[in-house]
Amino acid sequence: MNAPLKDHFAPNEAITLPIEGMSCASCVGRVEKALRAVPGVAEASVNLATERAEIAFTVPTDRSALVAAVEDAGYSVPSATIELAIEGMTCASCVGNVERALKAVPGVADATVNLATERAQVRGMAGAAELIGAVERSGYVARALDRAAAHDGEADARKDREQAELKRDVILAATLTLPVFALEMGSHLIPGAHDLIMVTIGMQWNWYLQFALTTIVLFVPGVRFYEKGFPALVRLTPDMHSLVAVGTMAAYAYSMVATFAPSLLPEGTINVYYEAAAVIVTLILLGRFLEARAKGRTSEAIKRLVGLQAKTARVRRDGKAVEIAIAEVAPGDVVEVRPGERVPVDGEVMEGESYVDESMITGEPIPVAKETGSQVVGGTVNQKGAFAFTATAVGGATVLSQIIRMVEQAQGSKLPIQALVDKVTMYFVPAVIGVAFLTFLVWLAFGPTPALTFALVNAVAVLIIACPCAMGLATPTSIMVGTGRGAEMGVLFRKGEALQLLKDARVVALDKTGTLTEGRPALTDLEVAEGFERSDVLAKVAAVEAKSEHPIARAIVEAAEAEGIALPAIAGFESVTGFGVKAEAGGERIEVGADRYMMKLGLDVATFAETAARLGDEGKTPLYAAIGGRLAAIVAVADPVKETTPQAIAALHDLGLKVAMITGDNRRTADAIAKRLGIDHVIAEVLPEGKVETVKALKAEHGKLAFVGDGINDAPALAEADVGIAIGTGTDIAIEAADVVLMSGSLKGVPNAIALSKGTIRNIRQNLFWAFAYNTALIPVAAGVLYPAFGILLSPVLAAGAMALSSVFVLGNALRLRGWQPPMEAVAGGASAVARSPGSAVTGDELSRTERSAA
Repeated sequence: MNAPLKDHFAPNEAITLPIEGMSCASCVGRVEKALRAVPGVAEASVNLATERAEIAFTVPTDRSALVAAVEDAGYSVPSATIELAIEGMTCASCVGNVERALKAVPGVADATVNLATERAQVRGMAGAAELIGAVERSGYVARALDRAAAHDGEADARKDREQAELKRDVILAATLTLPVFALEMGSHLIPGAHDLIMVTIGMQWNWYLQFALTTIVLFVPGVRFYEKGFPALVRLTPDMHSLVAVGTMAAYAYSMVATFAPSLLPEGTINVYYEAAAVIVTLILLGRFLEARAKGRTSEAIKRLVGLQAKTARVRRDGKAVEIAIAEVAPGDVVEVRPGERVPVDGEVMEGESYVDESMITGEPIPVAKETGSQVVGGTVNQKGAFAFTATAVGGATVLSQIIRMVEQAQGSKLPIQALVDKVTMYFVPAVIGVAFLTFLVWLAFGPTPALTFALVNAVAVLIIACPCAMGLATPTSIMVGTGRGAEMGVLFRKGEALQLLKDARVVALDKTGTLTEGRPALTDLEVAEGFERSDVLAKVAAVEAKSEHPIARAIVEAAEAEGIALPAIAGFESVTGFGVKAEAGGERIEVGADRYMMKLGLDVATFAETAARLGDEGKTPLYAAIGGRLAAIVAVADPVKETTPQAIAALHDLGLKVAMITGDNRRTADAIAKRLGIDHVIAEVLPEGKVETVKALKAEHGKLAFVGDGINDAPALAEADVGIAIGTGTDIAIEAADVVLMSGSLKGVPNAIALSKGTIRNIRQNLFWAFAYNTALIPVAAGVLYPAFGILLSPVLAAGAMALSSVFVLGNALRLRGWQPPMEAVAGGASAVARSPGSAVTGDELSRTERSAA
C-alpha cells in the first residue's frame, strides 16, 4: 500500500522513490547521475534489486523535478494511488465536479470518486497537497487517508456528527415551517380559516409572520444550500445545492417583493410562496437525514468486520503474561488465548489445542481443530480450549485487516455500468437549469393570468424535482451492500468490476487439484478379505508404509493416525523396485504393492475384481496388501474430491452455466472424476504453461469465462480469465492475480459469488431505472405539460417531497441486498452471523463431524 505522496521534500529529509525500467549497473549509474543533478539533492543511491532510489536533500525540493529527471534519463517512476476522504458531496453532479477537478491536476492519470463511500481514489504522480487543493477549490473538503490503515474511524465519527446535525436541523425546520404552512395553506383548505386570520392579525401581518419564520428556516438549518449552491453556480459547476438554492431563493425573493414592495409586481400577481420555500427546505433536509441513516447502514458489513478486531492481547513478556493494546503486539510475540476469547492477531500455535470458530473469515460454521503448528487468524473466536501462539502478522498485515481493505477498495470502485450515469450527470444540472429558465419564459409568454405567478411556480418545481441525488446513489450504494454481503459469506471481491463481469460468465473453468479436490493424497478405499480385521490391516500396512517417503505411503499413515490406530514395530523393511514394499511385524510378513507384486508372490487378486473395476472407473489405481502370505486387502489412495464439490457444480448448472475442468491428470482419471461430478468439458493432460491457452480457447468457444484455481501455476490463467476466482486457502500469488477470493476454500462460494453478482447488478439496474425514469417522467410534469389537457400542475412542495423520497427509495432498494440469500445456504455466516457467541461450547456432534472430515 502506498502512503499519501508528498509534493515537496525538506532539507535533511530522506525519501524512497520507486524506479522502473532499470536492467543493469549502468542503468543505476544513469539514474543516480540524473537525480544528483536535481537542485537540492544531496545524495542519491539507487538499488537495482529493489528498483528504488534513496534520496537525501540539502534544500527544499519539488517531487515533480525528481520524476522529470528520472524520465529524462529514460526510466519511469510508477504511479501511486492516493485515497482521499471527501466531505460535502450530495449528488451525482458533486461527484462529477470533484472528479473533473482531480483529473485537471498535472500528473493525475485517473480519478474515481464514490458518493456512497465519500472517497476518491487518485492514480498518478500528483501529491496529496495538490489534490486536496484542487478539491477545495471546487467547493468541497478533502483529506488524505492512510491506505494501510484498516478503517477510517474519523470518517465514521464525522458521519455520526453529520447525522446528529441533520436531525437537529430537521426538527428546527419542521417546527418553524409548520405554522407557515398552516397560515398559508390553512386559508385554502380549512373553511373559515381565512376569515379568522383576516379578523385577528390581518393578511399583511400574516405575511410578515411567514416572512420571519421562513427567513429563519432558510438561513439557519437551510443555509447549507446557499453556502454551497451559489458558489458552485459562480464556478459554473452547479450541483444539487444549486438547484435547491435557486428554486427556494426565487420563491422567497418573489414573496418578499409581494410583502414589502407589491407595487413592483403586475396587478393580479401579488402573492407569497413562503410556505413553498420553507417546506422545500424542510423536506429536502428530511430526505438528507433519512439518506444519511440509510447510507450508514450500507457500510455495516465493514463496521462488523472492524468490530471483530480484538482491542487487547495477553502477551508473554519477561516470563509473565501481560495485557497490552493490540497495536503494541509485535511479530514474534507469544500470545495466550483463553476459552471464549477472540484471537488478537495472526499466528502459529506453539502449545495447547482447541477448536476455533473461523466463520467470520470463511463463512463456514463448523469450528476448526487447532494444535501445535496450526495457523490461527486474528478476529476468530476460540472455543473451550486454551493455547498459546507466536504472532506472525500484526496491524494492517493481518488477514482481517486485508479483508477490510479489500472490501473497502471494492466498495469504492466504479463499475462499467456507472459510465452512463457519469455522462448524463455531467450535463444534467446545467440542462435542468436551462429547462427551468425555458419553463419560466414559456409560462410568462403564454400562461394564463397571473402568468408571472405560474411561471415562477413551475420553474421552481422543475428545479426542485430534478435534483440528481438518486442518480449518484444508485450504483455505489448497491455495490457497498453487495460486496459487504459477499464478505459476510466469505466471498471477497478484490476488484469492483468483477461484481459486474461475473454475472456475464457463460462457462466456469475449474482447476482440479486443490480446487475440485483436497489437493493432497488421502486413503479413499480399504476393503479387507474375509478373516481380516480392518483396523489390524490398516495398522500393519501403515507401519510398513511409514518407512517410505512416497506421498501414497504418507496418506496411508495419516489415515491410521487420524483413526487413532497404534502402529506396530516392524523389522526388515525392504523396497522391491517396481513392485512395492515389504517388512515384518509381529512375526508376520507384510507385503504392499500393485497387482503384479501379488502375482509375483503367487496370490490371486480375483477376489477383489469387482472392487478393482469400480476403482478403475473412478480413476483410482488399486494397491494390494498381503499379510502372512495371504491376500488381506485392496487399498486405494487418491486426491479426494471435496465434500462440497458436487453440490457446487450442481448449483452452477442451476445458474445455467457450463462447467469445465482443466487438469494435468491422465485422460482416464480426469474423465472418471468428470463423470462422477457431471462436468461438461474435460481438458486433461494440460501442462502448467498450457492453462492460459486452454482458457483462451474456452473463451473463444463459449464467451465470458470465470476461472477458479488455487496454485502458483494458476496465477497466469486467473489473470487471463474474464474473472479470476482464487480459493482462499491457496497461495498468495494466486490470490493476488484473482478478482474474487473465496476465503473458505470451498467451491460453494463460486455459485454464491455469481448469484450475488447477478443480484447486485439487477439491484443497480432497478435503482438506475427508478432514478432516470423518475426524472424523465416528472421534469415535464413539473414544467406543466399536462396543464393544457388536464389542468394538472406539480406543486414545488410535492416536487420536494418526491425528490427526497427518490433518494430514500434508491437507498432502501439497495439495502434489500443485506437480506440476500445465497443459493448454497450452508455458506451463510460470516461477519454478520458469527456462528456462536464467544463463550459457547462446541457440541459433540460438531466435534465428531469435524473429526470425520479431518479423517
